[in-house]
Amino acid sequence: MRRLLICLLLIPLPAFAQRITGQATVIDGDTIEIGKSRIRLHGIDAPESGQTCQDANRRVYRCGQKAAFALADWIGRTTVSCKPRDTDRYGRVVAVCYARGKDMNLWMVQQGWAIAYQEYSQDYVPDELTARRVRAGMWTGTFVPPSEWRKGRR
Repeated sequence: MRRLLICLLLIPLPAFAQRITGQATVIDGDTIEIGKSRIRLHGIDAPESGQTCQDANRRVYRCGQKAAFALADWIGRTTVSCKPRDTDRYGRVVAVCYARGKDMNLWMVQQGWAIAYQEYSQDYVPDELTARRVRAGMWTGTFVPPSEWRKGRR
């Protein structure tokens, strides 16, 4: 029994893992990479890289690409620090990340380039409602929620 307890204590738990800090590379609007760690931003869902949306004038644009560029531009060369919360089914660390002293996940929702991923968290719902009200980012026009868009692509 004691041996089992010791073994269990040696298993790394993502929720208690050390922060992951460094230069980030943006994969898409809700995924970054720091070193060899691929990190999914907790509680948000951004449009996929190939996803399109319509702006206020009904013109189609690549909102997934625009979301990724917005995040990359905002981060710049700033050091990013991520606090792991979980691991997803693809083996990515799920984390709340910070850049410029601000919650990056929150920033993406406030800018309208990501929505609150309510299936997994309610953390950013009020911020999504505000972004929608002020018509930030994707909210200036129309879009299919990223999770629905993914289902349609499969």
